Amino acid sequence: MTETLFERANVLDTAAGTLVRDQRVLVRGNTIEAVGGDLQAPAGARRIDLAGKTLMPGLIDCHVHVNAHSADLSGLGDESPAYVAIKAANEMRDMLHRGFTTVRDPGGADFGLHQAVSEGLIDGPRLYFGGKALSQTGGHVDMRPRGRSVRDDHQCCPDLGLVCDGVDEVRRAAREQLRTGAFHIKIMLSGGVASPTDRIDSTQFSIDEIRAIVDEAEAANRYVAGHAYTARAINRGLTAGVRSIEHGNLLDESSVDLFLEHDAFLVPTLVTYQRMAVEGAEHGLPAASIAKNPIVLDAGLHALELAHRAGVNICYGSDLLGGMRRHQLREFTIRGAVIPAADVLRSATTTAAKLLNEEDRLGQIIPGALADLLVVDGDPLTDLEVLTDPEANLQLIMQNGDIKSDRLGS
Repeated sequence: MTETLFERANVLDTAAGTLVRDQRVLVRGNTIEAVGGDLQAPAGARRIDLAGKTLMPGLIDCHVHVNAHSADLSGLGDESPAYVAIKAANEMRDMLHRGFTTVRDPGGADFGLHQAVSEGLIDGPRLYFGGKALSQTGGHVDMRPRGRSVRDDHQCCPDLGLVCDGVDEVRRAAREQLRTGAFHIKIMLSGGVASPTDRIDSTQFSIDEIRAIVDEAEAANRYVAGHAYTARAINRGLTAGVRSIEHGNLLDESSVDLFLEHDAFLVPTLVTYQRMAVEGAEHGLPAASIAKNPIVLDAGLHALELAHRAGVNICYGSDLLGGMRRHQLREFTIRGAVIPAADVLRSATTTAAKLLNEEDRLGQIIPGALADLLVVDGDPLTDLEVLTDPEANLQLIMQNGDIKSDRLGS
């Protein structure tokens, strides 16, 4: 079994929000074996001298769409699944080389991509997929224009969602996604920017439908993630048992109270609205979606600050589409404008791991955790910008004990 000893490492303690200097970290196989200042190198171990560089856990992005190679989501369902899968594999490799060793895809990725990463067929982050997101007719992943009545919901169509209506249909739809091994079920609780026929301020699915989906997820020991913007939509979801709210840009104090009451999670995705405003049209975002974007763009930072101040569980999310996905790391500095760096880092490590029910395996450098490790030239606790330029500052990537990139020259 391969053993690696990192020496003279400044270890980022993500739980405490501190940098512990001059540490040694021993990796055995795919697991962190020990952490301390006086560990001895086992015979035959590979030794990596970090000379005071930062050793931190691999990053976790809790809201990506690896299939969404264009911002024109309405066209995805008509494309070849093989073509979309190859594009997704390329994007996942890029995500890994930005430092994201784990991602959650709440709409689009399936068991095939998960299997390809798990078997080492492609390089990419560990993938927690939700299969196809569930939407009511005319909801956020119903991408039909007003004049089209036909829709193909075949499993192999590479679009992001599935349309279902009524308690019986939504139960069946949830069970189908769970049957494929989905780690969670994603549902649409409100309108969205990228969908053609709904309003941002609408609510979607009846309470009975939401509760039926939550029941099915809980029966399978899984959970429900809910796309929602307005306080009304957020509160309906949280009251019905939804565990994570995606986006949440228009939440209010009543929403915060419900987050705390249910120990639920908020996954803001501020960078996507910023980039859609700047370059959405260039990457295929339709004019109708561009017109909706300002409704949520300006409110997002206030919602993040309000939730953080109250102590809500906040996770890192990007939700970027098409060519805008290259800005995945920019979410760090956007959040850093209103909340402390240590808390921004927790959102992409310890809190994200908690949402994934992997708090003992991901997001920390502790014995027993998986060996997902990054070597960074700089201290992200004092300057989050060091994370946003991986070409300059990301010196080594280890995932599951395997070194995926090494610029240290050791």
